[in-house]
Amino acid sequence: MEDRQDFESQQEGGAPEATMNFADMLEESFANKGFHRGEIVEGVIVSRDGDDIQVDIGAKGDAVISRRELEHMSEAELSELKVGASLVAYVLQPEDEIGNIVLSLRRAQMEKDWQEAKELMEAGTVLERQIVGFNKGGVIARVGKVRGFIPASQLSAESRQIVNAATTEGNEESAFAALVDKTLHLKIIEVDRKRNRLILSEREAMKDTRRMRKESLLSELQVGDARHGVVSSLCSFGAFVDLGGADGLIHISELSWGRVSDPAEVVHVGEEVDVEVLRIDRERNRIALSLKRLRPEPWTQVEEKYYVGQLVEGTITKLTDFGAFARLDNDIEGLVHISELSEERINHPKDVVKEGDVVTLRVIRIDGARRRLGLSKRRAQEVYDDAEADDSADYDDGSEEDDK
Repeated sequence: MEDRQDFESQQEGGAPEATMNFADMLEESFANKGFHRGEIVEGVIVSRDGDDIQVDIGAKGDAVISRRELEHMSEAELSELKVGASLVAYVLQPEDEIGNIVLSLRRAQMEKDWQEAKELMEAGTVLERQIVGFNKGGVIARVGKVRGFIPASQLSAESRQIVNAATTEGNEESAFAALVDKTLHLKIIEVDRKRNRLILSEREAMKDTRRMRKESLLSELQVGDARHGVVSSLCSFGAFVDLGGADGLIHISELSWGRVSDPAEVVHVGEEVDVEVLRIDRERNRIALSLKRLRPEPWTQVEEKYYVGQLVEGTITKLTDFGAFARLDNDIEGLVHISELSEERINHPKDVVKEGDVVTLRVIRIDGARRRLGLSKRRAQEVYDDAEADDSADYDDGSEEDDK
């Protein structure tokens, strides 16, 4: 019996010792919980006395926000650091000289921004950012608090034109200052946290922006629409026009009602034009445009604008064995028969005129229905009377329509 009582007594006496050992172990676990530099932690502000801010991050000792960091914070930012406020911080020092864990809010935000930059790159997101600086190789924009670099090679053609216009001899670096404060569309193309490297591209962003604009434009565009655009480039077979997100082609045959041998005769790069939509190929993303169809067809008005006996100026556009064609000022072309080029007999029109010559001519015949206009160089100096006009009405220039 005594033995049993002794055993129970020993068990009851041992309970406080066991409880104490558990508390010691719990305290020891807090003391040994390791924090390392660069770790991102969550905490709550537990006290604030002037510039001293203590944060509970689950450690045994105090965690404090770096005083140096507080010195660089605005009044608005400091006012948000109230007791009870939750925050995310970066472990700047696991232990300072008095045993405190030193935290940084700015570095935590920067790490968050690096992670966000990586996600934006992976998603292919197009950003709008203001240029905040430059160096000899390009310009700088911020993604959050992270400085991103846009090399000169990744600028759009428009931005490069601005830089080139500002470039002085031997000093391209300062020319990048022309882009400071401008807002550009940018895309993140490289994120390397270890090397502190964030690269952005305006060119890649413009590709995506133009693609989206083109898709939107193609979805709403209809045949017969009249659109305003800007001539973006010329080629041998026509002119491309930027309609505000997508380029359409004006074939050389749709530039003018008259004959055109070179698109530069009618339009130039940068010129604003009104065009009509002729065809849309949504599968191939192609748009056919016409410049001439928004203008009256000249032959429908030829008899209103010209009359027999009238003196006009024309530009020689083509020479044939039977005469020379001349364009008047509104895309009308008429024929100067070989017999009407000179008072003297000639073997070929090249004996008297050449392509490109601007000459004074007299109208000797008008046939709007057949699209024929008879002109004379030799009669341009004559006194033209009614009798001669009557005679000219019977004049036949041969195969003008077939050989034109």
